[in-house]
Amino acid sequence: MAQLTNDAARDLCIHIISPDRPGISGSSFQPNRRLLEWPPIVAQLADHLGLAEFRMLAISGGAPYAYSAAWAMPERVRAIAIVSGAPPIADLADHSGLLRLYRWMLKLRRTSPELLRILFHVARPFAARRIPIRFRPLILKFLHPYDAAVLRDNAAFEACFESARRAWRGSVEGIMIDAQVYAEPWGFRLEDVNVPVRLWHGKQDRAFSFRLTKEIEKRLPNCEARYINGAGHYSLPIRHMREILADLIVA
Repeated sequence: MAQLTNDAARDLCIHIISPDRPGISGSSFQPNRRLLEWPPIVAQLADHLGLAEFRMLAISGGAPYAYSAAWAMPERVRAIAIVSGAPPIADLADHSGLLRLYRWMLKLRRTSPELLRILFHVARPFAARRIPIRFRPLILKFLHPYDAAVLRDNAAFEACFESARRAWRGSVEGIMIDAQVYAEPWGFRLEDVNVPVRLWHGKQDRAFSFRLTKEIEKRLPNCEARYINGAGHYSLPIRHMREILADLIVA
């Protein structure tokens, strides 16, 4: 999905580095991993690349990982931008602001974890395939019209869904561990994330309601938030990427 940043990054002279999480795509599987195992990996990568300081852009499910790195390495992470970000689900008393599929998966996790595991394995052969062009209009019908409009562009569609296909091809166990990380407590408080945080969220986001992000905004000590009307989960980062990156590099 880092391809979506390419044009804006070139215009702004930004170097984008987009690593896969453990067990995703070609990255080595790490059993029973936890969110707080991510910051040391980021530190090792930054050391390898000779980066003393850097900023982080996190879209959707990348949000917990950016928060954890900012919390663990405030001396290296200059600022983070969270776009259409996933909230700390374990902290939520009410799941109504989550996509119905996510609510369903959380319920299965509590009541029938083995069935959920089977369903992940059943889904893999389908999720790992390239979606034929003739089926794309059917997929878009399930999305908010704002998201469907931007994903009618073939380049945007491929950038979004190719990442998912590669993830499923890598390891179904990696996908399941990744899903587990979102449902568990993060291991730190948002109130202790002291680096500058830029929150961007579409008011028509169906995956994570912008109202959840408003609650996150209240908990962050150094935060600026932008709630964009007429933007959904996918359309926000696609249509506003240059604005998001330009703001991040001066945060």
